[in-house]
Amino acid sequence: MAKQRRPSPKSSKGSRPTPAVRPSRGLAAAAHPSAPPSPRRTTYVDAVALYERGLEALQRHDYAGAMKALESVLKQYPEEKELHERVRLYLNICRRQATPPEEAPQTIDERLYAATLALNGGRYDEAIAHLRLVRDEDPDNDHALYMLAVAHAQRGEPAEAVAHLERAIALNPENRALARNDHDLDPLRGDESFRAALEAPPMARVERRKPLKARTGR
Repeated sequence: MAKQRRPSPKSSKGSRPTPAVRPSRGLAAAAHPSAPPSPRRTTYVDAVALYERGLEALQRHDYAGAMKALESVLKQYPEEKELHERVRLYLNICRRQATPPEEAPQTIDERLYAATLALNGGRYDEAIAHLRLVRDEDPDNDHALYMLAVAHAQRGEPAEAVAHLERAIALNPENRALARNDHDLDPLRGDESFRAALEAPPMARVERRKPLKARTGR
């Protein structure tokens, strides 16, 4: 195999860039017909040839073909342990490139669902990012406001948490009873403003405003 560097094909618009891939000098020399005799097993040259076919497919963005060739190296040449480490490295690259990126949530319901998953996973910054988009689109969404209160409480930001909770209760008084028994709001139990929000007399439900946008699809 020639040793000159070959430019990697340009990636198509919107696709993730593929890391530059090239065999190591030792592997190239082992596969080169003019290389001096080596004490390695005769199967090594065949394994390297198959490995390099996998890299060439990866450079063409043929991830399925690359994975097939690289996986064949592992199956057909189990004794070539030294080569397996490189094969697994490029297999991981193929798998990442072949997996389509997750689409960002677009609708209010999708964002609320994503925020719920983030809250349950302790990813409070991610949850707040989704919920702020809901709030911008639907300022009176009491569910989003309540979840914002939880996220800020868990992040140690009582002022922001209480402000969102007060608004959520004003929009839907049922949120007051929910907050009284919600362990996710325990960081606020010692806050005077939080106690005041829970002890305030029931108020009439605030009339909701319509969402500012009406995005229901992608």
